[in-house]
Amino acid sequence: MLQELLTAAAAAGSAGVLYVASAARIVKQYERGVVLRLGRLAGEVRQPGFTMIVPVVDRLHKVNMQIVTMPVPAQEGITRDNVTVRVDAVVYFKVVDAAYALIRVEDYKFAVSQMAQTSLRSIIGKSDLDDLLSNREKLNQGLELMIDSPAIGWGVQIDRVEIKDVSLPETMKRSMARQAEADRERRARVINADAERQASKVLAEAAREMSETPAALQLRLLQTVVAVAAEKNSTLVLPFPVELLRFLENPQRVPPDRTLERPTDM
Repeated sequence: MLQELLTAAAAAGSAGVLYVASAARIVKQYERGVVLRLGRLAGEVRQPGFTMIVPVVDRLHKVNMQIVTMPVPAQEGITRDNVTVRVDAVVYFKVVDAAYALIRVEDYKFAVSQMAQTSLRSIIGKSDLDDLLSNREKLNQGLELMIDSPAIGWGVQIDRVEIKDVSLPETMKRSMARQAEADRERRARVINADAERQASKVLAEAAREMSETPAALQLRLLQTVVAVAAEKNSTLVLPFPVELLRFLENPQRVPPDRTLERPTDM
């Protein structure tokens, strides 16, 4: 009798150990457990740590709650100003409701990826090329709102969306390079013209000062000679004083010959 009791106890213990082994589950810190009992959601979402389920009847699905970094494949489209571009982006998102992410959508990662690609193509068609190149922060916010609106119903929250790169055709790159070069050349010409204008004003003031003091012109001539001679040149060029030309400004003109008119015989 005692032996039978010990055998029954051993069998019950073995069955209990087998039951615990098959029912015991470990949920990691960054995961949440969703239990489906006979195909239906059972109870609350299981928190990290040790948990038990009913073998055969329950199915524990673990959902990762970490932030997922998902690259969006490059999408080709035409901007609002009729420029063909290829734009790729990256989406950062996380699951905030494990039950919704498991039940309401078949594959939440694939759904977010497809929504991101569709939204990216839509953003390309609504934006100008200058916005894609220089106003990315505003486009990132708009893209985030477009993806986040349907993702809320899937238990997913979009943390951030970033446009990585904008690829342009080679012809467009060459056109933009020529435009930038022409703009730099225009600015250089404007700067040179402004410098000439300022220099002409200063030279005009210097000329007025020298005209009041003739000796200043002679001193300036001597300074020029010294500057030229300092270069160790074998040929020395002396400027011709302009004052000497003033005598030729109003040359005396010979009056034209006049034919003496003879009186008409009456």
